[in-house]
Amino acid sequence: MRDSASVTKSISLKSYGIDHDNVNYQLSPDELHEITIEKGMGKEASSGALAVNTGEFTGRSPMDRFIVKDEITSEKVWWGDINIPFDSDKFDELYKKVIGYLNQKELYVRDAYACAEPEYKLNIRVINEYPWSNMFAYNMFLRPTEDELEGFDPEWTVVNAPGFMADPKVDGTRQHNFAILNFSRKIALIGGTGYTGEIKKGIFSALNFILPVYKNTLPMHCSANVGEAGDTAIFFGLSGTGKTTLSTDPNRKLIGDDEHGWTSKNTVFNFEGGCYAKVIDLSQEKEPEIYGAIKKGAILENVVMDNKGVVDFSDTSITQNTRVSYPIYHIDNIQQPSIGENVKNIFFLTADAFGVLPPISKLTPAQAAYHFISGYTAKVAGTEAGVVEPQPSFSACFGAPFMPLHPTKYAEMLSRKMKESGVDVWLVNTGWTGGPYGVGTRMKLEYTRAMISAALNGELGLYNYEKYHIHSVFGVAQPRECPGVPTKVLSPRATWNNDEAYYKTAFKLTNAFRENFKKFESYASEEIRRGGPQRYAF
Repeated sequence: MRDSASVTKSISLKSYGIDHDNVNYQLSPDELHEITIEKGMGKEASSGALAVNTGEFTGRSPMDRFIVKDEITSEKVWWGDINIPFDSDKFDELYKKVIGYLNQKELYVRDAYACAEPEYKLNIRVINEYPWSNMFAYNMFLRPTEDELEGFDPEWTVVNAPGFMADPKVDGTRQHNFAILNFSRKIALIGGTGYTGEIKKGIFSALNFILPVYKNTLPMHCSANVGEAGDTAIFFGLSGTGKTTLSTDPNRKLIGDDEHGWTSKNTVFNFEGGCYAKVIDLSQEKEPEIYGAIKKGAILENVVMDNKGVVDFSDTSITQNTRVSYPIYHIDNIQQPSIGENVKNIFFLTADAFGVLPPISKLTPAQAAYHFISGYTAKVAGTEAGVVEPQPSFSACFGAPFMPLHPTKYAEMLSRKMKESGVDVWLVNTGWTGGPYGVGTRMKLEYTRAMISAALNGELGLYNYEKYHIHSVFGVAQPRECPGVPTKVLSPRATWNNDEAYYKTAFKLTNAFRENFKKFESYASEEIRRGGPQRYAF
């Protein structure tokens, strides 16, 4: 349901230090769409969607994400290259400079909230320099009703100034762009970048601290859906592994696309009110639900269009990270409200460019914890400068850039919830088969869908171990047969037709797993440590 139409009333921002009244409050998506075009900041695609270019940054900048180190965070945050400390006094001075900059600008303000479960609701105020950034906030956060807007009291504020450039020598930043969380002042301060993902990830990073520390709830970088029987499935996966695609299933209701909480009551709730999907090589045939969601109200980012507004989704000349944001109601088959119960299956998605992991395998609790902490996928040649062959890539909890606590804290919560709910956990390789990238081919989407459907429907013979093979290198249980999938595909070794090359590559990957896990070993139990591959290549 479209809760929030245009609300024709004003709002004062004096409490933030903004003293002018050139403020557009709670404009509708249609109004923001038109303003963006009128200002020459975007164009309309043939589908009716708004197309914008985010400028210098077409993705997140992890080394420019900071957390203010203060009495709330100093002893709890896992400080390092992911969670970089920022001085509290420096934040205060930088905030004043950003507010001074915004005092000279026409602004767009939106009140929204995160967390579909009422008792976890987090009220948010978003202050934007650009109209399309505010439209993104409409799409991605949950939309309050007009009654809920009366007396709205924001707990957190996002201050978003893409045109403001920091001075690193004075302001304490690394370069001119920054995204800083301040838990004491409850502010996400973003400047120097037009990439909209920083807006949602700021709030969700805050929730990834708040929920486990204060609410005994596991935050998850995942998508989720629910079947007709009321069973909930959770999909973890890094960008490019198929998380959005596979959770958007016409036979199951979508709970959410990217961020969820798992409560002590065994319910899973969506943090957000929309989807933020990659559109590289998008086609109506392969991903009809996402393709159909790209219409008026959606925002395309950094795509290439012809003079008639037709998008070439295969064109990556601007970036590999082409995106679309849309409100979740653009998908027909959604769960309302965005809450699921009875978690039955968890899928860890990985795009293994080495082509050695099974296309689907069943994990023990120890293996599940190990792979959750590891968060493996692979970088493919050509996606980054200097990457000429597949490279292993690890992101703890399948979302390390957004996790302020130590990864083992989240892994321990996940393990506990897995045991309490009796959930089944599967490792799914959506990457390469028949050889590594450049030799083999990408796993067919129809096969991956068939394997996931079989797991959801109990057709993989969980309790008949004769139907499984224990992988000799990774130790995971891979099914010997699956409806709708050729038997040979289920065995990665068989698809290679070269055992020596297969095992050499497989051992290379196990070494990478073990090397990556060394930084977690002192925090992980012996059981979890033994959940990983146990053999080195020599």
